[in-house]
Amino acid sequence: MLRNTLLAMAAIAVIVAALGFYLNLPQPVSAGQAMRLPIDPAPLVASTSSGTHSFTVEIADDPSERSAGLMFRQSMDDDRGMLFVFEQTRPVQFWMKNTPMPLDLVFIGADRKVRDILPGEPFSEASIGPDEPVRFVLELKRGTAERAGIRSGDTLDHPVMDVAGASGG
Repeated sequence: MLRNTLLAMAAIAVIVAALGFYLNLPQPVSAGQAMRLPIDPAPLVASTSSGTHSFTVEIADDPSERSAGLMFRQSMDDDRGMLFVFEQTRPVQFWMKNTPMPLDLVFIGADRKVRDILPGEPFSEASIGPDEPVRFVLELKRGTAERAGIRSGDTLDHPVMDVAGASGG
């Protein structure tokens, strides 16, 4: 009887551990559900002519996360964003399909310098991209880049950019 109780408790512990692991994984976008990635503990810092501004970001660094992005996300705080990390500097094009909130798309080179800032219109399937290859893209709620004074040539910094910079340009 004690053995059966111990086996049942062990089985429950395994199920609880597996459930905890599953709940910490990025949730896929399906059936109109917004993907929620873990909040990165390190802030992204924008150094502008008006000072520094910190943002709390989710990191989208694999193809499925980059593909889902902020789709179906209804709202986002002004100090939040999603940082897209690409394996190497390359031409990029984004669209706003299934994205109900207007966004600022901040295109960033491997040197962490802002290359361009373009608006994203809700639900638009038009391609949005800079005229040159980039390594990172930061999506912010529309108007946030302007309020923070972020302009082309400004520097954005986050620890993931150090790792990405070391692994390819």
